[in-house]
Amino acid sequence: MSKTQSLGWEHKKRSPIKRLFGPWAGFVVTFRTLFQKPVTEQYPFEKVPPKPRYHGRHQLNRHPDGLEKCVGCELCAWACPADAIFVEAADNTPEAQYSPGERYGRVYEINYLRCIFCGLCIEACPTRALTMTNDFELASQSRADMIYTKDQLLVAPPEGVPAAPHPMVPGTQDVDYYAGKVTGPVPEQLEWVAAHRPAGSGTGVQAQATRSVNA
Repeated sequence: MSKTQSLGWEHKKRSPIKRLFGPWAGFVVTFRTLFQKPVTEQYPFEKVPPKPRYHGRHQLNRHPDGLEKCVGCELCAWACPADAIFVEAADNTPEAQYSPGERYGRVYEINYLRCIFCGLCIEACPTRALTMTNDFELASQSRADMIYTKDQLLVAPPEGVPAAPHPMVPGTQDVDYYAGKVTGPVPEQLEWVAAHRPAGSGTGVQAQATRSVNA
């Protein structure tokens, strides 16, 4: 190769002006922001709401009549790349019907020391039983408190809606629930709850009160 032939990637000499101001080029952003008003969020006294699609704490949902959407399929646990979810299913019985169909999630735990909030679990859920809320305040001084159980994740039923267990809407199948044909509890379900439970237990108000005490 000739000594005068250019290699194409050789370092070109900079002009005297560039050599003079080059070392200061990295401070352009610093000097530019020195005279700008700082933006400081006064957390936790002033909380800025996160974006609508923010991936926060998980939530186990219910059907409009109060039955649980989780069927214990464990697809969320299989999809979790951090192995943060543990699900143990059990069979529904006529005396204890927790969800439409044959099975329900008897044990549901999420270890937030492992969870990376990727959202793969909610994508894998076939019944939309598992979703993610905007709640991001999950800090704790105890490792045991970072393992959320089903009682902490399951949403409370609305006012006047009985919590599971109770029978399905008469004349319906599990596919009717998934198709959105069940819009709320029917008198037969309310009568069953009144006959098999103490007065007022299992309603939305009682479930919410119980959760507040446990928290």
